[in-house]
Parts: sequence; structure tokens; C-alpha cells
Amino acid sequence: MNLHDRIDIMAELANFLCSQNPEWVSAKLKAESENPWFTQGFIELSIKNIAREYLNKDKLNAWVNFYHLDDNINPKLVGLVMAGNIPLVGFHDFLCLFISGHRQMIKPSSKDDVLIREMVKYLHLQFPETSTYILLADQLKGCDAYIATGSNNSSRYFEQYFSKYPHIIRKNKTSVAVLTGDESETDLALLAADVQTFFGLGCRNVTKIYVPEGYDFIPLLNSFKKFDYLIENQRYKNNYDYQLSILLLNRQHYMTNGSILLVENDSPFSPISVLNYNFYKPGEPVPRENIQDLQCISGKGQMQPGTLQHPGLFDYADGVDTMAFLLQL
Repeated sequence: MNLHDRIDIMAELANFLCSQNPEWVSAKLKAESENPWFTQGFIELSIKNIAREYLNKDKLNAWVNFYHLDDNINPKLVGLVMAGNIPLVGFHDFLCLFISGHRQMIKPSSKDDVLIREMVKYLHLQFPETSTYILLADQLKGCDAYIATGSNNSSRYFEQYFSKYPHIIRKNKTSVAVLTGDESETDLALLAADVQTFFGLGCRNVTKIYVPEGYDFIPLLNSFKKFDYLIENQRYKNNYDYQLSILLLNRQHYMTNGSILLVENDSPFSPISVLNYNFYKPGEPVPRENIQDLQCISGKGQMQPGTLQHPGLFDYADGVDTMAFLLQL
């Protein structure tokens, strides 16, 4: 396959992902039954983002033109360890590998196994030539390079196992937002989406906010009302109830609207159903501790609220240019 063929195949894949193909519909239902965090609504949102931001043909062509991609590449076999915190979260790595012309051996996450396998199955059946480019495996051995995403614990294993090969190893990341107190109702609604989409499980989800001293939290709490339905998910409710009980036992101050807890905490990471916050003094720099843990920062002078869950082709995880890495192999 040449580059033009690979782009065309990805455009066809977009049509499949957005279709009502019976096998694909069945796979989405099975994905939810095996991982209740993968609700149909969030699966569809992930697919819509992929089709619009990653598989739009004009955007794909602009992307490959930026890197001056052509067919003069010495194909390598790259091992790909995918994460599974949100539906199809490993798709961007898959796309980079496929478009670059390298072969890939994918180890899907056990949390996001069904959707990835059904997608690969479709590609192999519809475009048999892709079977030499896209492989699935339970263990990754004999690869020329590796891309692995996991927790801080698993990353230490990856570093040890893949250290002698070219690699990209990703650890836990999260996102924060800086508020001024002048946000409109629309701004707060967009922030709520950055916090609650995918139950807050993504590295681009806001898990902590910085607010000025004297901040009025009531409008912010009201903005989360549209996500009250999340409490109907039993796993989310269990997390909410557990975190609330801990706060009550510790006599710790908190705020809630009945579906999310706001807690003053220095950590940029927060448990499911909890949003951490810290105060800052207006006119003084906002503290940026643990900057190495941050994927995105939204707010004035930073990323726009509501955009964090809609990454584009150039929005590389951890700020590491995956395509540039692949082209240097």
C-alpha cells in the first residue's frame, strides 16, 4: 500500500465506525457489558471525535504534508501497548503507525479489547493488504521499537523491558484549569464537560481547578447539573458514596451538588467523582506544582474550556511527537 491508499482506507474506516453495521453495533454493546465505564454515549462520543478530528481526509492530508510523508520509508515492526481508560484511547498511536507506513503489533488493553479487535477485524476483511501492517498479540516480542502507555507502575516495567529499543513510554497524566471568577455560564458548562466526560477517566480530563480567593462556587456547582445522570452508573455512584463517606469520617470540608464532590487538595490527581481545588491570590502567579503530571491546562491564556476532549492530529500525548519519532526509526 502506498500513502494515498492508506489515507483512503482510514477515510473508509471512519464510515465504518460511524455506521450501524450489525457486527460493530454488537461490539459496542459487548464493550459496555465487559467494561461498564464504556457507556454507549461515551463510546459514540469517542467515535465521533475520531471521525471528525483524526479521519477527516482534508485534515489527514494537511497532517502528512506537514511531515512531508512519502513512500520512501524503511518499514519497521513497532510494538504498541494501548491504554484502556476511555474508548479507543489508543487510536491516535494506531493511526500514526498506519499512516507512516510502519508495521504494528498491538497489545490492546483488557479494558478496551473488544472495540480494537472488531476494528482490526473489519480492516483485515475489507482490506486484506492491511493484515501485514496490523497485527494483534498478547505479548510483544521481536519488535524494532515500542510505544507503551500505562500507569506509573507499569511504566517502570516498560522502561526496563524496552530500554534497549527506541521507545516512547507514557505515564499517568491529568489536566487542570485556572479560573478567574469572570467565566460565563457557557464557560462553566464547557469546563464541566472537560471534568465529567468519560467519567473523568482520561488524561485530558480536568481533575483540579485553581480559583481566586473569595471564589463563588455556586455557579460552578450548578454547571455540573447536566452531568447528574452519571450518578445512575453504579460504579460511579459507588465511588461517589465512598469518597463522601471518607470526607465525613475525616470531618473534611467539601461541597457537592449530589453528583460531584469539590475538595480543597494540593494534588492535581483526584478520585472519580471528586474535583480538587486550590485558591490563589488575584494578581499573583498561579502555582504550577507537579507540572510533569499535566497533560493540559485550560483557562485564560491557555487551552479553551470545552476543547480538551476533542484533540486533533497534532495533539500528541505528553507533548511527544509520535509521528516524528516514527519517521526517525
